[in-house]
This record gives sequence, structure tokens and C-alpha cells, in this order.
Amino acid sequence: MFHPSDVIPVSIVTGFLGAGKSTLLNRLLHAPALSDAAVIINEFGEVGIDHMLVETSGENVVELSNGCLCCTVRGELIDTLADLLDKAQTGRIKPFSRVIIETTGLADPVPVLKAVMAHPAIAATFRVDGVVTLVDAISGLKTIETYDEAARQAAVADRLVMTKTDLVDEDTVSKLRSRLSAINPMAEIVDVNDEIASRPTLLVAGLFDPESKPGHVGEWLSNADTGHHHHHHHDVNRHGEHIRAFALQTGPVDSLSTIQAFLQRLAAQYGEKLLRIKGIVAVSNADAPFVVHGVQETVYPPRRLKSAGEDDKGNTRLVVITRDLREADVRDLFDAFLNNPVIDRPDRAALEDNPLSAFGFKLS
Repeated sequence: MFHPSDVIPVSIVTGFLGAGKSTLLNRLLHAPALSDAAVIINEFGEVGIDHMLVETSGENVVELSNGCLCCTVRGELIDTLADLLDKAQTGRIKPFSRVIIETTGLADPVPVLKAVMAHPAIAATFRVDGVVTLVDAISGLKTIETYDEAARQAAVADRLVMTKTDLVDEDTVSKLRSRLSAINPMAEIVDVNDEIASRPTLLVAGLFDPESKPGHVGEWLSNADTGHHHHHHHDVNRHGEHIRAFALQTGPVDSLSTIQAFLQRLAAQYGEKLLRIKGIVAVSNADAPFVVHGVQETVYPPRRLKSAGEDDKGNTRLVVITRDLREADVRDLFDAFLNNPVIDRPDRAALEDNPLSAFGFKLS
């Protein structure tokens, strides 16, 4: 029986772009113990696909796609939690015993924690049970040194899950484990292939305790200003001055190999500028679409999506997140592999900096 007085645990699953959050959630959500979990999925950019990639038999899946879960959408997260509670109490959705929040890879987790812990009405019903942070063993060390968000994700974690450890040597795994221990000495570090990473108990850490974290975590949580200044509230497709998201869309393709060849070329040509690419590919005469994804220079094998909505079966959508890479360059390469003619068009980033560039004027 669902009572308004029930305290509902909230698990936060975070980690940088491509760390494997959706893959881990798919593994965990098959467990009967999480059959009544509500899942909130936050995506960066106006076109989202992650909500289609998380396979759950439940109806309590909510997508937030207004940008990363920082100060700009913290209010929306609070509203979403309140709305889920109201719907469960009034019987519009089935009762849920846990909320799982999957953040975008670019999210600073501190505002997410504050949204649950500091808002009086939310804190009366929800409590942060724990933070699980995934770290990619292939690029994790460099990512932590390059992006503050990745370091903060590791610092607040109750459990740190190293992913893709089977794709690197033991020395790399050892160095990553040491670095993570230095950042967050109290967090439990597990390998994604460990048994605990396959059980729902991975998400259960007890009441989140800032006192058990490095000293600066408490300071982050107590400060009204999180220090998260990327000024992208005006554009959900931008994260700071360098990172942007956009979508490549087309109808069904004749062969999956065409898209895979495009991804391989994109990764080889642009490497570190390609932070993440993930998409759903509709293939002519195939009964289900395929999921494709890659991180920087690495493109992973495609897999068949078990289910998709009718609107998704005929559409190919790739979400691309880049750093200092022109959108036009990626689109031109995509069109070339699809044998589409390239039409002269002004780059969107250039237009934003100089709206008159489309008419041949330059700003001095």
C-alpha cells in the first residue's frame, strides 16, 4: 500500500559521456526488485534517445531533455519528483518504491543532490540513498583531468564502478583505481564485471552522508552557488563555449554497415573532438532498429533494439556531442556516406557568432 508518509529512496546514477550508464541500468532493471522503480532520465540536447534505450516493463519512466541536470533544470527535477508522487498517490501510475535518476554525462551531480536534499517538500518524502558513478577505464583518467564534471561525479560517489576494464590492460585499471581512491577514499570501487554490479543492491548505499566524502563535497552542498558556470540556459544544445549537441536524422538506411562505416570514419578523423555519438538506426526490411554508439576514437559493435515505438522504427537518429568541432563538418560527412548532395549552408555556430555571415558580411 502506498502511503504519503513513505520515505522513498533516490539513487543517482552518474558518470561522464559514454561511461555505460544506460547499459548498467538495463542490466539492473531486469531484476524483480526494481520492477516498481521510477526512472528519471536526463539527456543533454533537444533530441533525446536514452529513454528508448532503457528497457523496463514499468510505465514510470520520465525524460528530462532541457539540458544537463544543473541549476537550469533543477526546478524541473523538483517538479518531476512532486508530479510522480502526486500521480502515485492518486492512482494515475502504479506505486513506486525507489526513484533512479540517470544524469547526462555532462551533469554536475551536486545540484541534483541539492534538489532532493535541500527542498523542504521533496526532502520530506524523498531521500538520497546513494550515488553510483561510472568511470570508463579507456578514457577515465584523461577525462577526470580534463573535465571538472567528471572529477565531481567521482568525488560525490558512494560507489565507483569501473567500466570497459576488459578493453584495457591491468596497469591501466590499477592506475585508474588509484586515482579514484585519491579523489574519493571512502567510496567502494567495483568492476562492472563484479557480481555486485549485476544486482540491485548496487544502488543501495544507505542514507547519503556528505560527512563521509572529501571535505570539499560538503562545501559544494552548502554553497548556494555550485560553481557550475557554463551559461547554456539559453541553448539546451550547448554546454559552455566548446561543447555542443546536435542530431543527425534520416529515414531507414539500406545497410547498417553504411552507418558503421560513417561512425568509424568520424572517430578516426576527429578523435578527441567526438565526445559521444549514440543513435538508433532503422534498416530497410529489418524488423527492429539497431543501437549504435561510440566515444572518441572507439566505435562499439551495434546491437538490435528489443523494442521500439512505431514512430521510431522508420527513423534513423544519431545524437552527436562534440568539443570544438563544427556541426557542418559532421553533417557533410554523414551526407557523403548516405550519398546525399551537400548543399551550401552557413554553419550554425558561425551564424550565432555573426548572423550576417549568411549574407557575405564579416564582423571586424
